[in-house]
Amino acid sequence: MLKPVDTVDVRRVGNSSVHIRCGVGESPVWLASHNAWFWVDIIGKTIWRSDANGTRVQSWHTAEMIGCLTPKQSAGQRLEFIAGMESGIFNLVLEEHGTVTATHLAAPAELKPGMRFNDGRCDRQGRFWSGTMLIDMSEPRAAGHLYRYSTEQGISTPVVSNLWVQNGLAWSPDGCTMYLSDSHPNSQLIWAFDYDTDSGTPHNQRVFVDMRNYDGRPDGAAIDVDGCYWICGNDAGRILRFTPEGKLDRQIAVPMTKPTMCCFGGTNMDTLMVASIAAGQSQNDVWAGATILLRPGVQGLAETAFVA
Repeated sequence: MLKPVDTVDVRRVGNSSVHIRCGVGESPVWLASHNAWFWVDIIGKTIWRSDANGTRVQSWHTAEMIGCLTPKQSAGQRLEFIAGMESGIFNLVLEEHGTVTATHLAAPAELKPGMRFNDGRCDRQGRFWSGTMLIDMSEPRAAGHLYRYSTEQGISTPVVSNLWVQNGLAWSPDGCTMYLSDSHPNSQLIWAFDYDTDSGTPHNQRVFVDMRNYDGRPDGAAIDVDGCYWICGNDAGRILRFTPEGKLDRQIAVPMTKPTMCCFGGTNMDTLMVASIAAGQSQNDVWAGATILLRPGVQGLAETAFVA
């Protein structure tokens, strides 16, 4: 029997003068050093920032689509990130007045026109991971790959291949388990891997959750202090929490039909930011593309900044 669906209070990010409706909202991240949230609108080529309460917002525009971003540990007070974009992995510095200084760092040989990087974040040691996908999801090819990037070693060869829409990257609290999902309707699987923290190598791939048995396609994810895996149920307006054993133990309803990725943050790490998609949704759907904050009643783990 499926768990009942919980409802919680949600707060929409934005204010009376800035109404945020992301075409494809993604990659929320909490930056404690600035007491601020950041996330992206992929097709809008926009990086958004808000204060902890979600009321003061600002934005930066990028030259190409940005799938994900993660902060750099060495940035100090600068707003500096590693990002997966259309033509590769970039270093981004967010300047005043909405300008972005972008430096191309690396691109895999398999990244072709019509593709882009999608979901990405760092392992517990600070190595950046992200995967590629075809921009046109209707193309009948699983052409995506998952890559590891570090300053010392550059970009890896494909670590996981035959992905339709790479998503759901996360690591257990001890860093010894890596999670990965594929959002495409032809897949809808979440995998777990044993993870060698010294070399940054996943192995022993197995199905963690088959999301065809639950509501929604698996999208972006987060980890809480108990090691539970929170995944957005795209198309179903759900956030689902699975135990480390792969058992569903909680569902939360959100007002957006297509939530994409969630992230823990806030002063006590007890707030969840959830981004969503407006593209393809009715203009009358006032929640499509919204970014929201909610308190699920548990604490999450801070995401590791890029250090390698």
